[in-house]
Amino acid sequence: MTHRIILNPYANQGRAQKQIESIRAAYRAVNIEHEIVLTTQPKDAITLAQQAVAQGYTAVVAAGGDGTVNEVVNGLVRGAETGRPTLPLGVIPVGTGNDFAHMLKLPKKMKAIIDNIVAGATRQIDVGYVVIDGATTGHYFGNNCALAMEPMVNMESNRFTRLHGTPRYLAGLVSALFKLKAWQMDVEWEGGRFSGPSVLLSICNGPRAGSTFMMAPDAKADDGLFDVALAEDLSMPQILRVLPGLFNGAYLRHPQVQQFRTAWLKIRVPEGTPIHADGEMVTNSAETITYSIL
Repeated sequence: MTHRIILNPYANQGRAQKQIESIRAAYRAVNIEHEIVLTTQPKDAITLAQQAVAQGYTAVVAAGGDGTVNEVVNGLVRGAETGRPTLPLGVIPVGTGNDFAHMLKLPKKMKAIIDNIVAGATRQIDVGYVVIDGATTGHYFGNNCALAMEPMVNMESNRFTRLHGTPRYLAGLVSALFKLKAWQMDVEWEGGRFSGPSVLLSICNGPRAGSTFMMAPDAKADDGLFDVALAEDLSMPQILRVLPGLFNGAYLRHPQVQQFRTAWLKIRVPEGTPIHADGEMVTNSAETITYSIL
C-alpha cells in the first residue's frame, strides 16, 4: 500500500505547508508507505494525480483546499478507465473553504483524518462534468459548480488576500453586490425549462459552497442527481432580504428561487457568464454550457 499525498503549499495563504510534518508523523505512526509531493503552479495536481494512477499507487490524497481537491479529482477521473471507479481519493482539508470535506463529514483533527484514510473507509460518490462552448473536453467537479453571482463572489473574494475562511467569502459577497446584474439565460433540464433573467444558477453535488453558504442543504453526493438552485432576477432590496437565507438554505423558500434535481442541464447565456467549479474559476465568460453527472 503506497499513498501519493499531493499537497498545495500555498493553500490557506501558505498555512498548508506548515502541516507537512504533522502529516508525515501521522503516516509514520500507522506505518503506511507514502510520498508527499508539492504543487508549484496551478493544474500541477491534475498531472500528479494522473501520474499516480499510471504508476500504480493504491490511493491519492489531496492535502489543501477545495481547489486542490478539484484538481486531484480531475486527474483521477482522467486517469481512470472509462466507466470504472477512480483510485481511492483521500482528503486532508488544510485549505480556506474545505467544502468538499464538509460534504463528506470528514474529521477535523489530523490523526483522525489519517486514521480514516488508512482504514480504507471508502464510499463512492458522484462527480459532475461541465463542458463549455462545445469544447472537446470538459471539467470535473466534486462539490459545486455555478454561474452568475456565485463565481462573481469567488472572484471578488480572491482580492481579499489578507483574509481567510468565512471572513474572506463574506467580504467577497459584499463586494460582488455592487457589481451584480442579471444574466439572460435559457436553461433546460430533465422535466423542466426556464428562459429569462437570472442572478444565480448553482449546480450542487454537496450542500455548502464558499465555506459558509448553504446552497443546497439536502444535496446528497451519491444519489445520481444534481441539486440545482436558480434565482430569477431580483431587485437589490429583494437580494438583501434573501441574503441571510444563504447561511441556512432558507433563501430557497423565496418565490423567485427555484430548486430542482436533475442528472443533466443545457444552458445558453448569450452575453457570457463566469463559471467556477469547486471555488476555482473555469472561465470568465461562457455562452453554452452542458452539465452531466457521473
